[in-house]
Amino acid sequence: MKKRITALFLASIMGIMTLAGCSSAPAETPAEEPAAEETAAESLKISMVTDVGGVKDQSFNQSAWEGLEKAKADLGIEIGYIESKQDADYEPNLETLVDGENDLIWGVGFKMADAILAAAGNYPEQKYAIIDNDYADATPDNVLGVLFKEEEPSYLVGLIAGKMTQSNKIGFIGGMDVPVINRFRFGFLAGVKAANPDAVVDVQFVNAFNDPAKGKAVANQMYASGVDIIFHAAGDSGNGAIEAAKEQNKWVIGVDRDQNDLAPDNVITSAVKRVDNAMFNVAKELKDGNFAGGTTIVFGLAEGGVDIAPTTSKNVPADILEFVEAEKQKIINKEITVPGTEEAFNSMN
Repeated sequence: MKKRITALFLASIMGIMTLAGCSSAPAETPAEEPAAEETAAESLKISMVTDVGGVKDQSFNQSAWEGLEKAKADLGIEIGYIESKQDADYEPNLETLVDGENDLIWGVGFKMADAILAAAGNYPEQKYAIIDNDYADATPDNVLGVLFKEEEPSYLVGLIAGKMTQSNKIGFIGGMDVPVINRFRFGFLAGVKAANPDAVVDVQFVNAFNDPAKGKAVANQMYASGVDIIFHAAGDSGNGAIEAAKEQNKWVIGVDRDQNDLAPDNVITSAVKRVDNAMFNVAKELKDGNFAGGTTIVFGLAEGGVDIAPTTSKNVPADILEFVEAEKQKIINKEITVPGTEEAFNSMN
């Protein structure tokens, strides 16, 4: 039977921490062995396999690694990672971490769902966790799923875009046309519409999370067409959109992490997805003897798992921030339900 951890439980356990700042990945990452940072011999060992974006993607994977780095610093847990260069690397990389006798192995990203499921079946005593995937009723007892309500922070940055656009032309660049990215997409569309019904949003997908050149090309095309704000949800590909905004002195909205540091005058806000919080919290629960295998944890605004970037106040006027904060509280109080699918978005019309 499918099990989910309730928002009340999540709210209590998420209160244990708030991550601040960014940490860089270790200098060496051998292809055949995880880059491990050792602590006490008796400590827990947790490692992760990145998706093809890599651990320095300035986005999703980097946030996950920062969560493990905090687990090392605060909890004394031994940590490591292996980067995947292509999808075919997922299974052998997971196998390497099994051989490394990890207490918990993470798969970072929905693209690893099949590889994690196969590994969990092959090694039923090994604990696994995966970001952005829910196996629903088929979640193995040795697997923990972690999902986020990406639509919620996307709605908030959509409000900002709708209020700040001067051309009423806004862009959305997605990594792939898949459910997790569409939660960003439709939440953003709903926010733009709520703030500015006259604005139109150009939606395009680059079909890759590790192609910044293509992300930049799509962004340049959008800016040339009159778009003045772009929201990207495309991992490393979106870094190309940020570069285009910087070169053309346009506005762009980051994703996953606070990406203002990449272009301080151009990244007006970011839809922050606290993968770091999730990684740390699960590590703490494991150290405390708790592992919620067979379940899926869902993190939203109410649980502190998503939000807009703390640097938003640098480039967004105070009156708009006040408006956004009021709407945020309405979401937390369940006065607003943000759509995460096309069907839900269309039902709002």
